[in-house]
Amino acid sequence: MTVRRPLDPSRRRRGRTLKVVVTGPYDAGKTTFIRTISEITVLSTERPVSGDSSATTTVAMDFGRITVAADLALYLFGTPGQERFEFMWDILAEGMLGFVLMVDATRADGLDEARRIQDTFAELADVPHVVAINKAAGDDDAVIATVRQRLGVPDLVPVVTCDARDRDDVKRVLVTLLRCVRDHVRTARTGPVDDHRMGDTAT
Repeated sequence: MTVRRPLDPSRRRRGRTLKVVVTGPYDAGKTTFIRTISEITVLSTERPVSGDSSATTTVAMDFGRITVAADLALYLFGTPGQERFEFMWDILAEGMLGFVLMVDATRADGLDEARRIQDTFAELADVPHVVAINKAAGDDDAVIATVRQRLGVPDLVPVVTCDARDRDDVKRVLVTLLRCVRDHVRTARTGPVDDHRMGDTAT
């Protein structure tokens, strides 16, 4: 009789994780975006804003997780939006596979800051990104055209409208980013990426 030895846990197939950063100006909806989709309680470092007892701001990061497939999960890291906390950007950008740039459509004065953040993260890592316009109202095409022009977004970078409180909208943004990551990996010829896992299987 043959006795089989127990499978060494270290030899079992380990699940993969992808790091995604959610960034943008102050109060663009980053924390809400992550809370809407995360399957775990979001680790948040929000603190009251000086002089405004009703408002809060992220001072270090937000962290959430979403399972995309049985062996693939996204780790979502939200950045602080205020300039005095931007020293965290370098830390959070390390190892990211892509990033979502959140823009508040109701704050035209925040677009210059959004462009600066976009350019900074593009310099930190050569990875795909998606621009997600939160709180858009009216003609989506017009809003997208305005944001694309003001931010100088390249044609190949998707710009989409979303409601950070709506799970389906958040999922759509993340699936769009995953497709960009898939295409980026293929172009770089660093190895095959499974369309099924990187496509429409986000839950």
